[in-house]
Amino acid sequence: MLSKAKSFALNGLDGYAVTVEVDLHHALPGFVIVGLGDTAVKESHERVRSAIKNSCFKYPMIKVVANLAPADVKKEGTNFDLALAVAILSASEQLDFKTFQDYVLLGELSLDGSLQAINGMLPLLISMQQQGFKKAVIPKGNEGEAQYVHGIEIYALENLRDVVSFLKKEKELTPVPHKDWEGINNVENNNDIKYIKGQYVAKRAMEIAVAGGHNILLIGPPGAGKTMLAKATLSILPDLDFEEALEVAKIHSVAGVLNRSDGILKSRPFRSPHHTATRIALTGGGTHAKPGEISLAHNGVLFLDELPEYSRQTLETLRQPLEDKVITVARASRTVTYPANFMLIASMNPCPCGNYGSATKECTCSAASIQNYLGKLSGPLMDRIDLHVEVDSVSYDDLVSDELSESSACVKERINKAREVQKERFNGCKIYNNAQMSAQQTKDYCQLDEQGEKLMRDAFSKLQLSARARDRILKVARTIADLAGSKNILARHVAEAIQYRSLDRKYRI
Repeated sequence: MLSKAKSFALNGLDGYAVTVEVDLHHALPGFVIVGLGDTAVKESHERVRSAIKNSCFKYPMIKVVANLAPADVKKEGTNFDLALAVAILSASEQLDFKTFQDYVLLGELSLDGSLQAINGMLPLLISMQQQGFKKAVIPKGNEGEAQYVHGIEIYALENLRDVVSFLKKEKELTPVPHKDWEGINNVENNNDIKYIKGQYVAKRAMEIAVAGGHNILLIGPPGAGKTMLAKATLSILPDLDFEEALEVAKIHSVAGVLNRSDGILKSRPFRSPHHTATRIALTGGGTHAKPGEISLAHNGVLFLDELPEYSRQTLETLRQPLEDKVITVARASRTVTYPANFMLIASMNPCPCGNYGSATKECTCSAASIQNYLGKLSGPLMDRIDLHVEVDSVSYDDLVSDELSESSACVKERINKAREVQKERFNGCKIYNNAQMSAQQTKDYCQLDEQGEKLMRDAFSKLQLSARARDRILKVARTIADLAGSKNILARHVAEAIQYRSLDRKYRI
């Protein structure tokens, strides 16, 4: 007898419907799965067989042939287990086909018949809702992710017996209750910017970078506070809105790092991979083309400490996502495009000893060693970093002073106001900040007066800037004007933006 059940699979962040077909043949007992399944899919027959038996159902002692349609698309994961078990029970006349034809069935089965949570549930449910599916049965462990998906009835169950009882209407259940998005306050007292001594220029630059979503490079000797400044951004990042939180949660769900009890991210991601991280760890990939660190940092921060310590090949992979805000991972089995709209914060020593260019300490490195050290940073990569900021050692008087600087709450208030201006400016354009502006938008929203244009022309010539660097200065100037509450970009805004590019040439030997 033939039976069919509906399930879903992922290609990147997009889900597509999969029909699980099961046919029983009067032949020697066996279980064959076709339809381009990976190892996890092919191994499901052992899980499904044991789950059916241990749930007190009869497993058919004849040949079972299962097909996952469309059969020409590669499928992976354990999310088809529940659909396979239900289809087998239906084909063996232990369950009426009509009871589950309206449901999408998702979940991994343990040998005892319990349902285990799966990765990627949030994008799967969102894709179902977008494609018009109205009902779904999922594992209890994925209930948190289901709370934020509206427009579809989702039932979270614990085991195969409960699923069958529910489908037979022997057990009444209510759908997973929906939650409305509530804004989350990101401020963490441990990382409050007011505790950072001195570094007034660097803190101002960090405020500008966060307000406009710009990339920033901190250059200075060891112990100057570069890492502390980077971590302090956690307390001044603008609040997530629901659309941004959902985008990030989908990526984290696919990668298997989402907190399933929350079901969604409550703050912007802050990813800080070690400098020994591989190229694939950063960009994504592997056998199943999973998202990497730059995608996990989407709508948040990617912090690369000691930038020259990363391999040249790894750093060069950042060039395309920094420009396009997406990363395309191409593998033999599939090609997947993941979002990668992150704010890059990088820190570095100016030389191996760390004192090159310092006002207080003498550098002991040779010119050749400095050149080799800085040579890992290519011109095109530096061009894509909007602000270059020098962070020198803090004076002893600043260090022991009890006076606290402006708190993160005050800084964040200004940042949120600037982001609201940008949100209104780009309403309907599917971008959230000035750093994301296209060439045409930069031309429309970054017009300069006569004095500002003269400043830009002089800087372009004297600093030997590229066209890309000019555009990034204009975007930074636009953010400075937004922070100041100015509708127009004034000459002083341009001058401040230019000074954050002056170190681009200082550290080139």
